Amino acid sequence: MIHITINGIPREVTEDTKILHAATMAGYHIPTLCYHQDLPPTGNCGLCVVELGNGKVVRACTTPVEEGMVIKTHTKRLFDLRKAGLEMILSNHPNNCPECIKNGHCELQSLSERLGVRCNVLPTIPRTITRLDTSSPALVLSPGYCIQCNRCVQVCNDVQEVHALEASERGFETFIGPTLNRQLEESECIKCGQCSAYCPVGAIYEADDSDEIWNAINDPDKIVVAQEAPAVRVALGEEFGLPVGTNVRGKMYSALRRLGFDYVFDTNFGADLTIMEEATEFALIFKTNPDEFPLITSCCPAWVDFLEKFYPDMIHYFSTAKSPHQMLGTMVKTYWAKKMNIPAEKIFLVSVMPCTAKKYEIERMDTMFASGYQDVDVTITTREFARMIKAYGLDFVNLPDEEPDNPLGEYTGAGTIFGASGGVMEAALRTAYYLITGEELPDPNINFVRGLHGIKTGKIDVAGNEVRIGVASGIGNVRTLLDEVKKAKEEGKPIPYHFIEVMACRGGCVGGGGQPWGSKMTIRKQRAKGLFTEDAEMQVRQSHNNKSIQKLYEEFLGKPNSEKALKLLHTKYIPRPLFQK
Repeated sequence: MIHITINGIPREVTEDTKILHAATMAGYHIPTLCYHQDLPPTGNCGLCVVELGNGKVVRACTTPVEEGMVIKTHTKRLFDLRKAGLEMILSNHPNNCPECIKNGHCELQSLSERLGVRCNVLPTIPRTITRLDTSSPALVLSPGYCIQCNRCVQVCNDVQEVHALEASERGFETFIGPTLNRQLEESECIKCGQCSAYCPVGAIYEADDSDEIWNAINDPDKIVVAQEAPAVRVALGEEFGLPVGTNVRGKMYSALRRLGFDYVFDTNFGADLTIMEEATEFALIFKTNPDEFPLITSCCPAWVDFLEKFYPDMIHYFSTAKSPHQMLGTMVKTYWAKKMNIPAEKIFLVSVMPCTAKKYEIERMDTMFASGYQDVDVTITTREFARMIKAYGLDFVNLPDEEPDNPLGEYTGAGTIFGASGGVMEAALRTAYYLITGEELPDPNINFVRGLHGIKTGKIDVAGNEVRIGVASGIGNVRTLLDEVKKAKEEGKPIPYHFIEVMACRGGCVGGGGQPWGSKMTIRKQRAKGLFTEDAEMQVRQSHNNKSIQKLYEEFLGKPNSEKALKLLHTKYIPRPLFQK
């Protein structure tokens, strides 16, 4: 243990503890802007300064404690330094908070209020780069709001290892944007939105498509239908002051109906349908051609974009099953439309997703128009949905709990855990085991695939055969897993994994780029817990036991991987350039 003194009070902390953490444990809040607990500290903003016993001023986020260190966290000198640093940042920042998408959620705004900075005292230094980059269907870059904290670059380059963003120029001319000064859609960007999840201000955010939905709701000729991803129900409540991880599924359905949606289904039904198709793929390879392993899951569009750009040689191993919301979209405009005698062209289908990349997915190729129309018309994020609820004036917390419409609203525990890392794999193994052995998996809880670790591995016995499992979340971890497979293939060695789950965002969809602001790993853990809790409480926990899924195959699709199912529920992949000139 290291002995230190903070503001005159002796403390003991472990070796390598940073001053910032030591002060927090002692009950002192030191202001920060660039620091984020999920990322390595950089000290870029310089607001976390503290004073040592020898009078030296250091940055608390990057400076480790030393034996006998004397630390002062709140002196007039420090207050003046922090206030001056904040005023300098504000002198190069727009003074139009009401126009900013992060108004009320902005860390710069909150810190200004906390430090009592309510007016500009320094001359305004206009930005040289202020033009919006709206080239991407998923994300908007607004460099005029950037404070050069570098969080987005850190998460894109060091966590995701995509390297789509970089800092250019110097001093007040500095701006952060796509590499080589290109537009975002021309870059390596995979649209995961993790940059927007970690941005403290309004410099990177989701493309807002809510106006298109309001227009459809107010069009008497449209039948407006909603579906919601599993991860939305355990994050949406945060926007209305509910505890992190609270499952608000009933209020979510209720809110959608009050906003004007005619029918409310659930993407969890689509997750059960995805499992039927994906587990059937696995069972077929297992029984007939095990040399074709591994099979890699395909629910994450950011991961699909990454695969096609960075690992096109691995396309052969990718499940062709569409993601749950795309499958449900196709079923709404074919199976359900026919049952209801509603012309498909009248249906306007909205997906509420935790993900920014879903905005890209709905038009990524012709298979997303399998119904003869665009299967999903618009995708909005959890944040956009929350803004719509607030704009409409709904008292969300006090809404009654309601149920989704059927038959496309029924789901199992397997469907709901899709939103957490490991959940897709666990759901798939429950059904794959049944398809191969004819028996239920003795214990539906596959604990080694759960949790927030970037890479999780294990094995299960299926009909006397060892099936090796790999689960990765966060694209940097995905690279590690794929390179391990590639190396084994090249060296003619047994593959390390037969079945692989991949999610682009750390922790899975609960940490998606469109989830409520302020996301961090501790919050993602609580959201995931909410999903696994719902799974444990459900009477039916296997996708193949969903009665509405069984009826869908009996009445319409025939069987999993049938010719009709392959046409409507599966997609294809093509190599894509890393970037466009």
